[in-house]
Amino acid sequence: MSWLENSIMARKGLAKGQAGASHTITEAEQGTYHYVYGPYVDPVLKVDPGAVVAAETHDAFEGKIQHETDNPLEILNFPYLNPQNGPIFVNGAEKGDTLAVYIKSIVPRGPQPRGTTLIMPEFGGLVPTKDTAMLNAPLPIKVKKLHVDAETGTKWSDKLTLPYVPFIGTIGTSPEIEAITSLQPDYYGGNMDLPDVGVGAVIYLPVNTKGGLLYLGDCHATQGDGELCGVALEHPTVTTIQIDLIKGWSVHTPRLETKDFIMSIGSTRPMEDATRMAYRDLIRWMAADYGFDEVEAYMLLTQCGRVRLGNMVDPKYTMGASILKSYLG
Repeated sequence: MSWLENSIMARKGLAKGQAGASHTITEAEQGTYHYVYGPYVDPVLKVDPGAVVAAETHDAFEGKIQHETDNPLEILNFPYLNPQNGPIFVNGAEKGDTLAVYIKSIVPRGPQPRGTTLIMPEFGGLVPTKDTAMLNAPLPIKVKKLHVDAETGTKWSDKLTLPYVPFIGTIGTSPEIEAITSLQPDYYGGNMDLPDVGVGAVIYLPVNTKGGLLYLGDCHATQGDGELCGVALEHPTVTTIQIDLIKGWSVHTPRLETKDFIMSIGSTRPMEDATRMAYRDLIRWMAADYGFDEVEAYMLLTQCGRVRLGNMVDPKYTMGASILKSYLG
């Protein structure tokens, strides 16, 4: 029996975690990719709960960085980064509901070398930025184009090969009235860059407007905690997800479930406040759904809670607070 059969999605979702009709969002079907999360564009697809959607995602640069000699400052048009597939309208979704998105597979696509990482001036975790203004000179521009293969991983150098551990860097639902850059994470999800949002996980996202309006893109072949230089191993993919709808269970910040743990996700600055947001939601989740007293949960998490750093480079930082399911009783 798969753990998914006992997941929150299977127990609470309208489709009971069962796969429904299959759909695609090819590049041609998507047409214009989006750089803003908001309710002001028509959905590219309307689906029923249970739908399985295979989306052709671009890398974070929409494929514009093709050579190691390319100058990102000349080629890229900031803030038009992180192109998003969607939005996907989920029939029956209303404000206060929750979308459950099971990540079935992430497969690299496109010609080699299809992986890109780079360093740009005033962007990254250990350099001056417009938000952390300093007089230090910027680091030099550096671009690496890398061969990404799902089976053999990525040859970083003659001595080092990185495994293929893909995840969705940016996924979320539309805010109710705001239009927010796809570079920013917040209560709706967005650019969380959290490696746990990978194959085999279910992410739970708040429905803020009719249909939910789900966006996704910015898949990474691998990434360390923090996305330190600001750019993971970006690559285009075919990403397949299964979407369910949960009525009567509202979440106010993204939550995640795997076979082994549950996680609450907080995004803000400073980083310690993002951690507080995540842990507070996890405590309240444990109290509401698992029978814990909040103070008891607070004390228990002090002993066995875990924190995952998604990004420390975006307009808001992302932290995930988790607990193993074996501790939930």
